[in-house]
Amino acid sequence: MESKSSNLKKIRRSMEKALDSKRFEHTLGVEYTAAALAMRYNEDIIKAQTAGLLHDCAKCLSNEKRLSICKKHNISVNKIERKNPFLLHAKVGSYIAMQKYHVHDSDTINAILNHTTGRPDMSLLEKIVYVADYIEPGRKQAPNLTEIRQLAFTDLDEALFRILEDTLVYLRTVDGDVDPMTQKTYEFYKSKKAQASDL
Repeated sequence: MESKSSNLKKIRRSMEKALDSKRFEHTLGVEYTAAALAMRYNEDIIKAQTAGLLHDCAKCLSNEKRLSICKKHNISVNKIERKNPFLLHAKVGSYIAMQKYHVHDSDTINAILNHTTGRPDMSLLEKIVYVADYIEPGRKQAPNLTEIRQLAFTDLDEALFRILEDTLVYLRTVDGDVDPMTQKTYEFYKSKKAQASDL
């Protein structure tokens, strides 16, 4: 049986071929940040690295290719995804992670699947990858980035909530489509936050 670290090396090499250089750079940043957050919150570091490396593995496929993979393998596509097929990279990516990279740990697959929209009641690993994708060192644009980067290492749930909030504000400002799952995730963590402050 090959070691987990040699498997990571294989995935890294494969991603370098599959992604353009900017996306590959981002992917390494997410792998690195997810590993750091996993150390901080006592999560499996290899799982965090694997999900970080594979989270965008379907990002450089064409929209047609993403839609055809969904059709062929009965992966559900909602109205907003049909209109913006680039949003399907997470669903298609989780499928590719299983089929091509033989990742069968459900938590790792879910972390890839939910890294763009989040979902209510995410696992620790899912939160780590979602947050790492947003705060990795190469990110420059996002609002409140410095503050969220610090928060990520002190209060992961608060960092997650702030990212969801800023994402929704941004999408509304640019008149972008909001995936219903992002809205649902935001509502879930908003009510969780309200309950915590009532205690």
